[in-house]
Amino acid sequence: MHSRIKMFVGSIGFAFLTGCASVPMGAPDADAKLKTFSAPPQDQAGLYIYRDSFAGQGLKKTVTVDGKAIGETANRVYFYRLVNAGSHTIGTESEFSDNLINLVAVGGKNYYIRQSIKMGVFVGGASLTVVPEAVGQAHLQKCELAASQ
Repeated sequence: MHSRIKMFVGSIGFAFLTGCASVPMGAPDADAKLKTFSAPPQDQAGLYIYRDSFAGQGLKKTVTVDGKAIGETANRVYFYRLVNAGSHTIGTESEFSDNLINLVAVGGKNYYIRQSIKMGVFVGGASLTVVPEAVGQAHLQKCELAASQ
């Protein structure tokens, strides 16, 4: 009997850790258009910020660009944001404080920023990494556009 209780509690814990979070989604036609990866205007850069990790599927993490929240991520979603060419700070909510990366964006270019969820002490943390264009575009094929704030 005691082992059945342990199995039940373990199953509930596993379901909680691997459960799916949901966020408001963008329009399917906008998603399809963004996946053509057209170059942005020469004075702006495109930011594709995405999350495609299996870990932490039950967690939502807020993403910011230059200190302004653009939305919460869940597994296999992405945001697209046009920014002026120049220096920008992209952040993600993490376990104890935001994790930030700095990016000097060149006009007319797209950037692909992957959010990864990692194990934490109390709850999963998150990090951001700029990935090569081919890698980002391949990952984004499995993701859907999330609605921005």
